[in-house]
Amino acid sequence: MKKFNTQDIQKLIPHRYPFLLIDTIEDYEAGKSIIATKSVSINEWYFQGHFPEHPIMPGVLIVEAMAQAAGCLMKLTLKDEGKDAENTPMYFMRIENATFKQPVHPGAQLKLVAEVAQRRSNVAKFEAKAYAGDTLCTEAKFMAMLAKA
Repeated sequence: MKKFNTQDIQKLIPHRYPFLLIDTIEDYEAGKSIIATKSVSINEWYFQGHFPEHPIMPGVLIVEAMAQAAGCLMKLTLKDEGKDAENTPMYFMRIENATFKQPVHPGAQLKLVAEVAQRRSNVAKFEAKAYAGDTLCTEAKFMAMLAKA
């Protein structure tokens, strides 16, 4: 599989700096799962206030990064199905059971893993996890809707 870089990702989802929170797609299986990465740098905008003396990546942004990975998976799945991925936005519907087990510090290489738990028509449920190295930092379940632009 071809590794996707930031420019490739920007062709899949509408997010841009400073809110594009994934750097690469390492692997995916259409309709099933994706592995993406985020290199967490001390230069990230949110470390100015979260927290200057003890910088940690905000949990909501980790969940957002997992959701962006899932969005890429769904866009790649639509393309694989021969559908109009470019004009099909994806929106959060629900976040469940988000747990934050370990903080994410500058210098971490986040591995974002998202799996499709269920898909019906234009609604998909995902189970996602974020790892720093081998350490599970965050996990959540969420639901998203594919919509027409």
